Amino acid sequence: MSIKEIKASELDPEKFIDEKIEEISKTVGEGFGISALSGGVDSSTVTILGHKALGTKLKVYFIDNGIMRQGEAENIISTFGSLGVTVERINAQEKFFSALKGIVDPEKKREAITQTFYKDVFADILRESNARYLLQGTILTDVEETVAGIKRQHNVFEQLGINPEEAFGYRIVEPLIQLRKDGVRIIAKSLGLPESIYNRPPFPGPALAARVIGEVTPERVEIVRKATEIVEEELENTGAFQYMAILHNDRVTGIIEGKRNFGLQIEIRCWDSLDARVATPTNLPYDILSKISKRITSEIDNVVSVTYNISCKPPSTMEAV
Repeated sequence: MSIKEIKASELDPEKFIDEKIEEISKTVGEGFGISALSGGVDSSTVTILGHKALGTKLKVYFIDNGIMRQGEAENIISTFGSLGVTVERINAQEKFFSALKGIVDPEKKREAITQTFYKDVFADILRESNARYLLQGTILTDVEETVAGIKRQHNVFEQLGINPEEAFGYRIVEPLIQLRKDGVRIIAKSLGLPESIYNRPPFPGPALAARVIGEVTPERVEIVRKATEIVEEELENTGAFQYMAILHNDRVTGIIEGKRNFGLQIEIRCWDSLDARVATPTNLPYDILSKISKRITSEIDNVVSVTYNISCKPPSTMEAV
């Protein structure tokens, strides 16, 4: 299926919004839809478009999968409540960690998360709500990276020959699929979303599981969650496109309280980019990197090494897994 790109420089926000509201309304018709809101700019934009198109015929859910950032559910539910959108929180932590148990291969982890979302969690929600449509924030870069085999984005199906209605029992509506991240931000701002949402750094669909090298367990996610909180606090004013903390799998030699310790290693990545297709590491001042390192090694137990990635995309990718 060929997708005609709408570049940010060619985007007419009002026209795009009007067209997508009408498109969503016609597609869902007299039925009901659901939106799985993660809090990122893509899913947030789709949620507001869906809310404007469907009103009370749209049910919005935050899937608490156990692999999100600290306080994410509370922040997102509160933010959208202030916009007049009611969000229901679904606790699915046990399902996701069970699906991820023992898996270390990156693509198998992504596939386990995809199957848990679409075949298990969303299917149950749609069945119980009598909805037949799932609104989601797939963008053009997601499709291109998946089709090219760079990485399997969890939200791409039809371009791989998978019919969601046959595979899962419901249709997927993707209003943003012609846009890249810069275009989505323009639409989000035009829809009245707060800057904390429309300028938010990208966050992967597999969430913190994409930042744990090796097996994803509650304990390992908690380590990268704490590191993520520190990195985001220290880098939020840099103007970078995206920044993250990654937990490595190998143990590294360190010294804690004068004794040898085979501890943990956290890698920091920070990117300058326009649309995520290509990216360069942000030239961060040494004092910022030093502060992040000191905070992580002192505030997170058993971390003895902090590194900074200096490889461009390509050959690197923005996420590690």
